[in-house]
Parts: sequence; structure tokens; C-alpha cells
Amino acid sequence: MSTVRPDEVARYDAWSATWWDARGPMRPLHVTQALRGRWVREAAGRHFGRPLAGLRVLDVGCGGGLMSEALAREGAQVVGIDASAGNIGAARRHAAMEPAIAARLDYRHGDPASALAPGERFDMVLALEVVEHVDDVPAFLAQVAAAVAPGGLLVASTINRTARSWLLAIVAAEYLLRVLPIGTHRWRQFVTPDELEAAAAQAGLQPLQRLGMRYLPVLHRARWTRDTSVNYMASFARPQPETRP
Repeated sequence: MSTVRPDEVARYDAWSATWWDARGPMRPLHVTQALRGRWVREAAGRHFGRPLAGLRVLDVGCGGGLMSEALAREGAQVVGIDASAGNIGAARRHAAMEPAIAARLDYRHGDPASALAPGERFDMVLALEVVEHVDDVPAFLAQVAAAVAPGGLLVASTINRTARSWLLAIVAAEYLLRVLPIGTHRWRQFVTPDELEAAAAQAGLQPLQRLGMRYLPVLHRARWTRDTSVNYMASFARPQPETRP
């Protein structure tokens, strides 16, 4: 079952040419990329006790490949999937400029249900800034979690559904400051940390860590915070199966 919203795909197809313009509509993602990238690396280090090099990573909703490329540069073997054909085209074109990096990247058009082979599993699965764009969060989390290998890790980032997030992530960011295109987000699609954790638990994952992120649109800076009322990241693990003597 697909959880993709056709209107969301059409919107990102229209924006796909702007992914690698660090001062264009995707500027907030470029600003937060380094912060989230460090968090992903540190989460992998804590969980696996080793660097990213050699790990097999799935980047769900990879967009133009910002995170996928960053992880490939660190030696990870990355599969990036996105429901927008325009996004995948942008990711492939940018990766092609560096063949050594492109060799560690496998970009596929589609959602988890269509782009992955049956039983395909990964050490780490990322769902960054995608949960708030799908039609059915529990169904999407079930699909994503199915790709996490036993002992593997899921890292997600999204936006909390609060009055504060409506004011900052939509009213301020889209309509007043115009740092995001109007229509980027819909408040009703935002996901609370408890909802995300419940969907992950239903999919067989255990919560590990949760942390808020604060983005300052006027200064174009981002930092971590304990406040998860707007942006936040969370990690989950799939337990190893019990071994019987």
C-alpha cells in the first residue's frame, strides 16, 4: 500500500531543480544538513560502535540527495529513494559529477513499498523531513521499519503538531519570512513525538533518543535544544532476535 500523497509529489517535482542551490527554496535544509548529519553519525557510532564506512544505509525521501551524498562521502553504501522523479533526477545528476561518490549511491524512484526488493534490509534507515508529508504515518512507519535489519537503527526527523509549530513553521517560515515556499507544510500532517513513538513501537522498534532542533530563519542558523515543540529528531532500534540455548 502506498502512503504517497500525489499533491506532495507534484510540489517537489516542481522544486526539484532547486535542491543544490544553497540560497534557494531549500536553504533551510542546507543549513540544518550539517547539524542532522552529525547527529546521524553520532547515533551510528553509539549504536554500532563504529564509523559509517561500510554500513548499508537507506535514505527514505532522499530529495535531491543532500544527506545521501554526505553519508556516501563517509564511506556508507547508500540507497536513496524518493517518490518524486524530479528529485531522483536531481540527485543522480549531482552525484554524477563525482564518480567515486556516485559508486556508493543507488538512487531509486518510488516509495518503500515499490522501490525496495522484498526482504531488503539495511543497517540504518533514515526518514528525515518526510514523515509529515505522507498520507498514513503508521502505515509509512511500518514500511520503513520493515527495512531495518535486526540490530539496526531508524533515525527520523519531523515537525511536532503544536500551536508553536503552526506559528513558526508555517505562518512565520512560509508567509511572513518566506524562507520556505508557501504550501511546503500542512499543520494537520505534523506528527507528535508520542504518535511517532507509538507507530514505531507498533512496527517492532524500540525508542532510543529524542532531541529538539531550533532553526533561526532570519540568521539561517540551527542548533539543538531540549524543546521538541517544533522540530525534533528521534532514533529507534530493532532488537536482535533472542537466541535459545
